Amino acid sequence: MVDNPIHFGTSGWRGVIADDFTFSNVRLAAAAIAQYLLSRSSRPQVIVGYDTRFLAEKFAETAAETLGSQGLETWVCQRPDPTPAISYHIIHNKLDGGINITASHNPAQYSGLKFSSADGAPALPEITQEIESWVERFLSEGRSTQGSMDAASLCHRVDPRPAYLDDLRRKVELKAIGEAHMRIAYDPLYGTGRGYLDQLLREAGASVHTIHDYRDVLFSGVGPEPSEKNLGELSQFVREQGCALGVSTDGDADRFGFVDADGTWIQPNYILAVLADYLIEVRKIPGGIGRSVATTHLIDAVANYHHVPLYQTPVGFKYVGELIKEDKIVLGGEESAGLSIRGHLPEKDGILACLLVAEAVAKRGLSLKQQLAALFDKVGPYYSVRINLSLTPEVKERLLDKLQCDWEEFGARKVTKIDRTDGLKMIRADGSWVLMRPSGTEPVVRVYCEAASPAELDGLIASAKTFVMNP
Repeated sequence: MVDNPIHFGTSGWRGVIADDFTFSNVRLAAAAIAQYLLSRSSRPQVIVGYDTRFLAEKFAETAAETLGSQGLETWVCQRPDPTPAISYHIIHNKLDGGINITASHNPAQYSGLKFSSADGAPALPEITQEIESWVERFLSEGRSTQGSMDAASLCHRVDPRPAYLDDLRRKVELKAIGEAHMRIAYDPLYGTGRGYLDQLLREAGASVHTIHDYRDVLFSGVGPEPSEKNLGELSQFVREQGCALGVSTDGDADRFGFVDADGTWIQPNYILAVLADYLIEVRKIPGGIGRSVATTHLIDAVANYHHVPLYQTPVGFKYVGELIKEDKIVLGGEESAGLSIRGHLPEKDGILACLLVAEAVAKRGLSLKQQLAALFDKVGPYYSVRINLSLTPEVKERLLDKLQCDWEEFGARKVTKIDRTDGLKMIRADGSWVLMRPSGTEPVVRVYCEAASPAELDGLIASAKTFVMNP
């Protein structure tokens, strides 16, 4: 049995640059993807993109050359481009798939490879498992990853930006943003959103100031994740300059981050609920709402308030994307700052999210906190958090056994429902809940908690820590 260095997680394959993520491994992954696509088409067509990380363009060229040598018609992006732009290009041009060299929101020492299928969505597990099997065949048989075709003749340059921006112009009410004369601050976190989101906001008529508007392969040492900690500079700028809104996208611009007018970071769970309410109430878009099992039940309350269906998926946007493809939902999202809407991509789009929130603030004439307060008035308050708890091998072994049990009580409260969609989720009689999902790649357990008050949430967190750490 060969040791396979390529493992696809919830959003592609990720590794430390020059350790796991090497040129030879990129060739392996690309060759395996080529074989997967060739098993379904005699002349597959693919796009290869990349983000702003160290050597990203070189890794992309390596992937493209490998695909071309296997006989695939390959288009390579001319600049670092967002994942949603690449996804749109796949759909718009009816390609067979796409590779994006990106580690998304992860720290600078990582790079990664995302593979999107012909529908523009993240590849489902049955596809990535087949790709991993091809890697194992290459390794076990000692096969070369270099094909017999002239790669140069099959590789072309492409710019996915114009068509993608045109699509967003059709889906967002840019005129409303302009008429509100908004001052907006944007932090692309040195990533691929530069020249995309800021251009459309300026085009709409907003006054936009962009910070970190250049490539820094170290991301200032903090990583391109639009978290509360990483958006401190954006928060300060919003307060000092009197902005109506601060917006941010991660490294490949598929995730979003927001700072309200007073500098407060607004967690993604709340953004999803506020936007779902806005799209149904103001935009009158029909359909249900989709969320992952780890995402706030405030979304359930919004669905119930508007009398629309609620759909739950496992963690991983590829599952939410299936609901988008089936045209079932107005909005689908994950608590990890990913969303898409009806008629858009079956892929996370942080640029779209930022534009829609700016539109909602403009049309409602209310700040994000004011909209959230109004939503709480309609459906009740929800407070949620996600924490990672480190595990020793002994603690992890005990915890895995405990997660197999059907618990009737948690934190001195009766458990009324057990949900095993993804991990162990225990829903209590008062509606509060806890979800525990051990990581498959790290010695941690991801714990998600939600309750109706901050005090109840603190109690739930304490109970979760006790549950995990105690025998």
